[in-house]
Amino acid sequence: MPPRPSALFDTAEGQRLVAARASPAWRDWGPYLSERQWGTVREDYSPNGDSWDYVTHDQARSRAYRWGEDGLAGFGDRSLRWCLGLALWNGQDPILKERLFGLANEEGNHGEDVKELYYYLDATPTHSYMRMLYKYPQAAFPYDHLVAENHRRGYDDPEYELIDTGIFDEARYFDVFVEYAKGAPDDILMRVTIANRGPDAARLHVLPQLWARNIWDWTGRTDLPEIAAMAEGQASARHPELPEMRFAVGQEATFLFCDNETNRRRIYAEHAAPGPFKDGINDYLVGGDADAIRAEKRGTKCAAHHVIDIPGGGETVLKLRFRPTDKAAPDFDDFDAVFAARQSEADAFYEAVHGKVTDADARLVQRQAFAGMLWSKQLYNYAVRDWLIGDPAEPPPPESRWKGRNADWLHLRNDDIISMPDKWEYPWYASWDLGFQTLALAAIDPDFAKGQLLLLVGDDYMHPNAQLPAYEYGFGDANPPVHAWAAWRVFMRDRDLTGEPDYVFLKRILNKLALNFTWWVNRRDAGGRNIFQGGFLGLDNIGIFDRSSPVPNGGTLSQSDATAWMAMYALNLMRISIELALIDGAYQDMAIKFFEHFLYIAEAAAKHGGLWDEEDEFFYDRLEYPDGREVPIRTRTMVGLIPLFAVEVLRVAEQPRLPDMIKRMRWFLDHRPDLEALVSHWDQPGQQHLSLMSMLRGHRMKCLLRRMLDETEFLSPHGIRAVSKVHEAQPYVFSLGDEKFTLPYWPAESHSGLFGGNSNWRGPVWMPVNYLIIDSLRQFHSYYGEDFRVECPTNSGTMLNLNEIADELSRRLTRLFLKDKEGRRAVHGDHPLLQTDPHFRDLPLFYEYFDGDNGRGVGASHQTGWTGLVALLIAEVAG
Repeated sequence: MPPRPSALFDTAEGQRLVAARASPAWRDWGPYLSERQWGTVREDYSPNGDSWDYVTHDQARSRAYRWGEDGLAGFGDRSLRWCLGLALWNGQDPILKERLFGLANEEGNHGEDVKELYYYLDATPTHSYMRMLYKYPQAAFPYDHLVAENHRRGYDDPEYELIDTGIFDEARYFDVFVEYAKGAPDDILMRVTIANRGPDAARLHVLPQLWARNIWDWTGRTDLPEIAAMAEGQASARHPELPEMRFAVGQEATFLFCDNETNRRRIYAEHAAPGPFKDGINDYLVGGDADAIRAEKRGTKCAAHHVIDIPGGGETVLKLRFRPTDKAAPDFDDFDAVFAARQSEADAFYEAVHGKVTDADARLVQRQAFAGMLWSKQLYNYAVRDWLIGDPAEPPPPESRWKGRNADWLHLRNDDIISMPDKWEYPWYASWDLGFQTLALAAIDPDFAKGQLLLLVGDDYMHPNAQLPAYEYGFGDANPPVHAWAAWRVFMRDRDLTGEPDYVFLKRILNKLALNFTWWVNRRDAGGRNIFQGGFLGLDNIGIFDRSSPVPNGGTLSQSDATAWMAMYALNLMRISIELALIDGAYQDMAIKFFEHFLYIAEAAAKHGGLWDEEDEFFYDRLEYPDGREVPIRTRTMVGLIPLFAVEVLRVAEQPRLPDMIKRMRWFLDHRPDLEALVSHWDQPGQQHLSLMSMLRGHRMKCLLRRMLDETEFLSPHGIRAVSKVHEAQPYVFSLGDEKFTLPYWPAESHSGLFGGNSNWRGPVWMPVNYLIIDSLRQFHSYYGEDFRVECPTNSGTMLNLNEIADELSRRLTRLFLKDKEGRRAVHGDHPLLQTDPHFRDLPLFYEYFDGDNGRGVGASHQTGWTGLVALLIAEVAG
């Protein structure tokens, strides 16, 4: 009898997910706008690739975007032909608040950084219900002060955030809750609830906006979209590619109109250029320019202007609806009922998702983590060849770009909804981030997760030479190859939830990743010895020098992490091949190929002259000079722990169905016993008749764990640090010619500008590699069983099995977000407002990484992307 599908699919939202397999209508509208389109590579047409200066935040209100749209609480169709969003004005600011403000890379003392307070509170996978919160000060927003103070600070200083200005200290701000609910796949209800948290009455201008993405300036097309005033409180929206829609407001408001076109007077000093422009509503309301909007009440951008006075402690609710004009029913008769139904359905959906998670605070954190994942979807539109050539109706871009960024990725043509790491700080996909993101997404929407993995191996993404695109700042960079690991786990999660194995997905992903594996072998193994390079590999500044640049004074850096990633990659592909071989014996050839390659990689990494250091009992990178000398780089970092990830456990019961593979494995056992003795227990069944394949036998694994679980080295109260704390008192110093290179322990922000300075791998806790450690320990435990025990923490006298250690690490990581006995959340740091105020304390942010000493959130503040993995850890601890 086949397994029964998860109760998740018995809910109304689950049924919509099932229906979306045949018709994606419920997925057609969602939070698909970016939170920062300005400052991106795809909007950069400069000769020198200076994307931050080509379109700035100051210009963003006045320039039409070529490749996408951004907005506050944005919501749109999958091509962003129509966009909904919110603008606010407190009567004090110099501009409308239409988009999130932040510092460009060179403005921040630790790189780019959003300087706002906003939170994703709830979301369903089909976006049938969405809820977010934006905190808007009643005093003038301190734009200039934030820029000046962060510019004044250096690398050794903390970042200066909006909350540090004191602007929220007297609670003189508005909590602006924005909710969306769908009455039907194309019937979008928008509810804006504004709460005055201050003691006194305050006025606020609230402008829900509808606009058409500019698709005409670049091509010269004349069939423009149009929004036009109709009866009181309504506007029609006509688009050449969509049915006619109606934009309606449920309370008194004034419609203001302009066009989503570049203000050529302001940007290019073309004083005769006709308006009105994209910034027309801003210039009319804030600047008092009556000519900045269209008197005839039509255009391609529209705002419903509300002026509301809210008493201290009071709140106001605004209602809007965007739906096809053929809907005959009144716009607001069923408005509250639709919202109530969608909220109830969202509750039922997450009740099924929570499962054994019963603690109310754990449920809150888990649900907000998933909400962040779902709000972080974005239309990513970028065609490199068109970007380089330029558009028919625009001047040709500088010729120098053909020798610059991404010029060798002419095939790349992306136009898809993609899960972003962080829609402000990283509003572009990154290949290894996306791998982790799919794991969390698979728990609530396995079809979307599978689709994301298949995107990057598709012909419009993968290079003809089979390289996967890294990210838009350099598609040709190399990210760690975690795609196969993610694909196998998404496949298993999908099978567990639906009751049916998706072998078509597994075959498609294997076929393309096998090509990518070959690219790695041919391009990243300089000596042909199965010892790999790869550059920074997502770990930014973890090395003593920039690992993506040539080694100073020549030579080659053989990387422990690159080699371990490739061993892991080989095992992951072998495991997928074995699964397929159980239904189609022809896949045994693939399984054999990856099995053999794993053995050779593991041999090279483990033998004398490889990457294992017998003296220190740790894995190190190794610098190889042109004259043949080899010197280990003895830094104790996450690089040396990554060999733990190369592990796979197989069931012996499967082996009789794999005769060719078993024959080949026995040949190795008979003819190459040195490999068997060196790297794994694949010929010795362990617990439950399992076989183990790993780079590490028990002794070496215990050596790594001894350091990893030492609280004076890697083990922090909130997970595993990226660099051993031993380097705090003893920074590693390496002499190379006349130069000295140093690796210290920095628990939080980076103290250098390496890789932009906005990320730091020299001490903090990072969720993705911690999750991989936990996943690997659970696999090792399934082989070794209860009797294989390790001291945890080191020198504590407490002996735990590997599964118990995985549980302990999971608990430490979840404690980043969960309240402790005093009601404090580590992620909030020491800020009293965040820790104690009832309107802040239950709003954890899912940061990019965390202080290695105290767990404070650091880096990108909304990188639910991979930090959303905490939702899975919460479930694992509860289960």
